[in-house]
Amino acid sequence: MIIKARQNHLLIKTAGKFLNWFLRRRFNKLIINHVNIKPGHSYILMSNHFSFWDGFLAAYLAFNAIHKTRGLNGFYIMVLKKQMQMNPWLKYFGCFSISPGTASVNESLEYAAEILNTPGNLLLMFPQGNLESHHIRTILMKDGISHIVPQIRNDCQLLWSSTIIEYFESLKPSTYFHMLDCGTNHDFDFEELGKKINAHHKEAIQKQVRFTDE
Repeated sequence: MIIKARQNHLLIKTAGKFLNWFLRRRFNKLIINHVNIKPGHSYILMSNHFSFWDGFLAAYLAFNAIHKTRGLNGFYIMVLKKQMQMNPWLKYFGCFSISPGTASVNESLEYAAEILNTPGNLLLMFPQGNLESHHIRTILMKDGISHIVPQIRNDCQLLWSSTIIEYFESLKPSTYFHMLDCGTNHDFDFEELGKKINAHHKEAIQKQVRFTDE
């Protein structure tokens, strides 16, 4: 049996404002390369998974690139069940559980699809499934998203961010969010999605390289 989210919208709104303040004190710059956000859709926001900061940074991106443009009704994150059991307060911030290798996996995937049937809801995913350096050239995606998207009945926009951290001139790191519009659930193809993301990720890394041609 999965642990479902029990969102407190006032708590999430307050957390969004605190997150902006918190990250802007710890990072030199947070730069978003925006894409068009479709109205009347739900959203799957995917990103590369490389650090402890990933959840905070992706939430910052969701609030500043999507919520400020279209407004979000709900913010959801799929989290390992053992983490939910250790930190039960996570469900109030939109987290719900998944247990890979158990019979409840399908229940979690169906719950994710049901969330995305409501316009304005956002699901945050890290499709690599494991922590890897953001300098890698190839993103290997787990197939969880291919089980969620076909179950979504209404309109859902798929978004990707190649998130890269650099220091350059500052003692503090700067974060660059290279966003990509990956289409909608109606034209979803898992293999094509992987190709788009990998081509975009290579281009994003190239944009971060100074003076050097590879």
